[in-house]
Amino acid sequence: MINLELPKKLKASANQAHQVAAQIFRPVSRKYDLAEHEYPVELDTMAAMVEGLNDSGQGAAGATLGRDSKSTTAESGNANGGNMAGLLNVLETSWGDVGLTLSIPYQGLGNSAIAAVATDEQLERFGKVWASMAITEPGFGSDSAAVTTTAVLDGEEWVLNGEKIFVTAGERSTHVVVWATVDKSKGRAAIKSFVVPRDAPGLSVARLEHKLGIKASDTAVLVLQDCRIPKDNILGSPEVEAEKGFAGVMQTFDNTRPIVAGMAIGLGRAALEELRAILADAGVEISYDVPAYNQHAAAAEFLALEADWEAAYLLALRAAWMADNKKPNSLEASISKAKAGRTGTAVSLKAVELAGTYGYSERPLLEKWARDSKILDIFEGTQQIQQLIVARRVLGKTSSELK
Repeated sequence: MINLELPKKLKASANQAHQVAAQIFRPVSRKYDLAEHEYPVELDTMAAMVEGLNDSGQGAAGATLGRDSKSTTAESGNANGGNMAGLLNVLETSWGDVGLTLSIPYQGLGNSAIAAVATDEQLERFGKVWASMAITEPGFGSDSAAVTTTAVLDGEEWVLNGEKIFVTAGERSTHVVVWATVDKSKGRAAIKSFVVPRDAPGLSVARLEHKLGIKASDTAVLVLQDCRIPKDNILGSPEVEAEKGFAGVMQTFDNTRPIVAGMAIGLGRAALEELRAILADAGVEISYDVPAYNQHAAAAEFLALEADWEAAYLLALRAAWMADNKKPNSLEASISKAKAGRTGTAVSLKAVELAGTYGYSERPLLEKWARDSKILDIFEGTQQIQQLIVARRVLGKTSSELK
């Protein structure tokens, strides 16, 4: 049974993450929103801190996710490891700024892919790199099985060819986890993930995207042209196992979707706090003792948003807890991501609306949070894809039976 009281050891690291958000991220949030593609030099001061957190097993989203469930109580057998720590920490840093959170050194989404699929030997080699994740291509978005980037074994090296778009931290990261097919004729079963160093011959950044939000984060288009990497840089087994499909690489999402949910939850909390202060200044009182329909219309709206936010928070806790306790959480990961993505967008947009002209201006950060929130409902699987996955799990349908 899940215990919703957070353990003290995770509170300490979450508090440290909140201090980073409050003292480093929030003060420069608008600066880098207005200076897209400019490298946030403030992040350099965080590298040592991040390495220290990772060494203690409490990194924000590092390669230890799902692999370090050592904290187990004798009474309940419950573990609170890297997934729960990652969720709580990313929630706090995203309260400060989502774009800067996505730019934290050594905390790329590719690190979660390494944690999900890597062998113990690979985790030893790649456990402390900064890995972005390259899945999407010009020809597809949400259908991860449509990968056309190829990987051909040539002696002791893999040769990769293809183009990847919307790669978060694609220019700044030290490594890129690339999804590619080793045999197009065998369909999705042949899709594997490869760890590609950013300085590998044949890998180049074609351009950086201009975006609606998360402007502090670099979003790159990567081109792989006869890109060569060592043979053992393929994550997991190189064998094509038709009966397993590409379940191995898809395990990545069971780790990353609750983390993305945490980003939306952190942003949503920031918007709620700002909105509450604005309403208080306007003389709107919010009461938990009086029915919402007997309160100011804005107060009633706020209570509904807060309840929605609380539901998203609890669903994300459940998904992360299940991952730490080695329980299959594909359904719960998709539920948490779908709920949080939708809630983050709804909360931030409604906060802009209720704040009126002040909310639409650049004086507070409300309009920025509204722009930042939309990507959290899109990447790591869109709202529609999450609902499709949930439907398949609940109805017991395969991807070919329910499209």
